[in-house]
Amino acid sequence: MTAQSIYDTVADDFSRVNDLIIKRLSSDVPLVEKIAQYIIESGGKRLRPLLVLLSSRALGYGEDDHLKLAAVIEFLHTATLLHDDVVDTSDMRRGRSTANARWGNAPSVLVGDFLYARAFEMMVELQNLRIMDVLSHATAVIAEGEVLQLMNVKNPDVSEDKYMEVIHNKTAMLFEAASHTGALLAGANEEQELAMSAYGKHLGLAFQLVDDVLDYSGDAETMGKNVGDDLAEGKTTLPLIYAMAEGTDDEKQLIRQAIRKGGLDDLPRILEIVNHSGALEYTMAKAREQAALAAACLNTLPGSDHKEALLLLTEIAVARVS
Repeated sequence: MTAQSIYDTVADDFSRVNDLIIKRLSSDVPLVEKIAQYIIESGGKRLRPLLVLLSSRALGYGEDDHLKLAAVIEFLHTATLLHDDVVDTSDMRRGRSTANARWGNAPSVLVGDFLYARAFEMMVELQNLRIMDVLSHATAVIAEGEVLQLMNVKNPDVSEDKYMEVIHNKTAMLFEAASHTGALLAGANEEQELAMSAYGKHLGLAFQLVDDVLDYSGDAETMGKNVGDDLAEGKTTLPLIYAMAEGTDDEKQLIRQAIRKGGLDDLPRILEIVNHSGALEYTMAKAREQAALAAACLNTLPGSDHKEALLLLTEIAVARVS
């Protein structure tokens, strides 16, 4: 099974979700539709809606509400991207200008609000209180994660535990909600429901850990963002946390100062320290641990192509830098 075969497993579902997304983006306000379509069509892999489709199908779901649920998840994700880019003052995402760089902060925030509202409209249409409970909780946790990260900007004293809490809230939570609600929709038993919730959590953590490695080892063309963006924004991610713990006093002090002031003046030296300290290897090891935990969660599922696709996702999550 290849990366493309994951999507091929649910090709018809995926196409119908895309059609539904475009249909439900409609608005009487042209700028709302324009910005929403721009960000949704900007080349993302749509992993989170993919998780809904695969999780529900792996548990035998045979109806159509998983399409609407997948669209809800994509709308929630896109809304967070719009808001994140404003908060982070980002000007590049997925290799393109961000919405706020093109249209300004105010329209981006308001269109994000529109997408949240549209997601909750569609959520109500599903008429499933358990799913509404999971998604409303996830939305609150994601917002808390954003605030927590904002509080930690330019703070070099973030611990590894606090860092893991932030990336769980900010990133892994929606992965978790996607696979969890897919299982709920399919009528999973309690063991399967808990396992699929945990699967999404661990998979999301693995993806984010690898993203944090790529920020110090990738390239702008591959990543769709600039190398060193996290440092420029004063974000204390795991590679920096480890490099400070393992480096010399001078290296630790340089990293602390670079985090406090933000920007990229010290990036070449920081890259040297991160590389020779073993920080990238350490962070990748943590990512592989999370991917292995995600894979183990699938033991509760019956055998199927959908289960194999979910398993392959855990491998792909950590294969992007190997």
